[in-house]
Amino acid sequence: MEFSPLPVSTFVGAFLLAFPALFSIVNPVGAALIFHQMLADHPAETRKRLAPTIALYAFFILLGSLLLGGYVLNFFGVSLGALRVAGGLVVAIRAWALLMAPEAHEERKADQAASPAKARAEDMAFFPLTMPFTTGPGAISVAIALSSQRPAEGHSVIPFFMGASLAVAVIALMVWVFYRASDRVLSFLGVNGARVMSRLMAFLLMCIGVQIVASGVEALVGQFLATR
Repeated sequence: MEFSPLPVSTFVGAFLLAFPALFSIVNPVGAALIFHQMLADHPAETRKRLAPTIALYAFFILLGSLLLGGYVLNFFGVSLGALRVAGGLVVAIRAWALLMAPEAHEERKADQAASPAKARAEDMAFFPLTMPFTTGPGAISVAIALSSQRPAEGHSVIPFFMGASLAVAVIALMVWVFYRASDRVLSFLGVNGARVMSRLMAFLLMCIGVQIVASGVEALVGQFLATR
């Protein structure tokens, strides 16, 4: 019996496409460990207080990139097929980097989020803890790449964006939960456990990137043949 994946034009299909891709790049489990280390000098209550704020900021950044990113690029004359190819390549390249060296990705995010030790934790909620640490350029580019998978026209556009938006909401909820419980995540998984999970999810993200490229190439070839 041949397995047939759900089309992304359906609510469930869009969710199943967007959730693993966003989870892989945001990696709320691994990010919670770094979040804990960055605020190690602050009491646990401070981390719990910041978690919902960061999650809310991350939700709006990812949702805005998902809903508007593809249309902004189309406004500049980038075709949907070209957007899919470029977005899929970005996703696959980032997945390869995560797969080969997740520790380097963690260190880079931590360096980007470095700030003076005397800074108030509340002042760090958006920058650098949300942007670029939780939802940096990589997460934004993945969200834009996902938006390129939207159906070209018809009523299926709405179920696609509803399913993808639900995936964004679930990711934001996971950021809230894991950041709030970063003490428990650190004691349960540890750094090595988080990196194993990162590699597994990175491989899945690479597969998603290749699939997006394939759909873009198919669209471009179809357009080329239609003009001949």
